[in-house]
Amino acid sequence: MYISAIIVAAGKGYRVGGSMPKQFQAIGGKPILVYTLLKFEECALIDDIVVVASEDWLLYVSQDIVDRFNFKKVKKLIAGGTERQDSVFAGLKVLNGPPDIVAVHDAVRPFISINKIEETIDACKKYDAAILAIQPTDTIKTDKTGFVDKTPFRNNLWSVQTPQVFKYNLIYQAYLKAFEQGLYDTDDSALVERLGHPVKIVKGEHRNIKITTPLDLQLAEVLLNTE
Repeated sequence: MYISAIIVAAGKGYRVGGSMPKQFQAIGGKPILVYTLLKFEECALIDDIVVVASEDWLLYVSQDIVDRFNFKKVKKLIAGGTERQDSVFAGLKVLNGPPDIVAVHDAVRPFISINKIEETIDACKKYDAAILAIQPTDTIKTDKTGFVDKTPFRNNLWSVQTPQVFKYNLIYQAYLKAFEQGLYDTDDSALVERLGHPVKIVKGEHRNIKITTPLDLQLAEVLLNTE
């Protein structure tokens, strides 16, 4: 079974501060993207990797990350689109084969464990679609015009992480259908859900943070020192 990974690194977010997008900022002296790629490079189940980056940063990723750190599994580096959904679809269209399974992962989640990548892939082999997620530790409220509307039962709530892993034909069909209908969603699994296909939840890890803010960057340094 051939398995590919798409690493989504096309974001232009500067909320974390600094002069470059967050995925290229350094923790422990190396760009965040390096640590993310290393996990998929070292995962025995992953056969190849496609990195999707902003066109302005393609040369940087090629020379200063892929070549410099000698990532053998990175077979393609392509330009992303305006939205995350555009970028992932661009990655799906250039995968070799196509593969049997594809794992989609955020570049700014460098603390994903190889074990959890493998667990999610194994779940996908059985259920065709699987995501990592954790249950919230805080009570969640929904609001209505600025006032509390409802307090959902926390045990039924999940905070979604990546990777999200799918049989290739399923996720490709889900993307085609979404673009035909002009729909954009917040993650890949939502598009699969729109097809009426069930998505298996695999329990994630709290350390699999998404680095978005300056505080996340400080936390990342702490987490890096514990690895």
